[in-house]
Amino acid sequence: MPSIQIASSPQHVQALGGALADVDTDKLLWSRDLGTERPIGSIAKVMTALVVLQSGGLDRQIRIPKAVLNYVAKYQGESAGLRPGDVLTVRELLEALLLQSACDAAYVLAATYGPGVTAFLAKMNATAAQLGLAHTHFTSPDGLPYPTEFSTYSTPADLLTLGLAAMQAPLFRAIVDQRFYRLPRSRGYHHAYWWNNTNSLIGTYQGAVGIKTGYTDAAKHCLLFEAVRHGTTLLGVVLGSPDTGPSAGAVAAARLLDWGFGLKLTSTG
Repeated sequence: MPSIQIASSPQHVQALGGALADVDTDKLLWSRDLGTERPIGSIAKVMTALVVLQSGGLDRQIRIPKAVLNYVAKYQGESAGLRPGDVLTVRELLEALLLQSACDAAYVLAATYGPGVTAFLAKMNATAAQLGLAHTHFTSPDGLPYPTEFSTYSTPADLLTLGLAAMQAPLFRAIVDQRFYRLPRSRGYHHAYWWNNTNSLIGTYQGAVGIKTGYTDAAKHCLLFEAVRHGTTLLGVVLGSPDTGPSAGAVAAARLLDWGFGLKLTSTG
């Protein structure tokens, strides 16, 4: 993605790494440490979803195993509150994965589509290679920091490519554009669930349509994002935003988007 010369630059963006691109012109508007590998937290779930979507079988029913409780407890991961014995479809698990950033949903999908987590990780890394993500590697299906906090990593450049690929999938795009998802109770199948979108841009930033948050102690606040205004689509990522609050990634992203859309409005008069 070629960059263009721009006199101004976005202000008060404290992320350690990041990028902003114009999807329609395929131009890079801004970047910081574009090729530097960093931990990405739950942005890894974008690849998990992409592998599942490419595999198909979205109406497949999956019974939630007891193992999810131990998995979430062991790694202190974000949970959708999935209850062992409940039966959910792959589509419903994708809602939990991408909105609530659910590590239990990631575990169930990986165990099913690997089959087994190890085999699923191989598929994630193979897909990364197919997309040309030469500086991306996954050691968990959810971005949890094992075996180390730096084992799963990517770069701003690679994540722009991943975001472009994921947003081409209609179901993925539809899921990440929601503020929440409500799954009513279904007798004999599952309890009722309510999953909120961890991306605070959705519903608060005009034109925001996705994509995915990420956080670990090492990764800090991360956000892969996309927004559309006045026929212009901007795609960006921020990695390593400092711990100024739970929405630190969204604050950095909003500043980048304000700057980027301002450029587009100025250039078109």
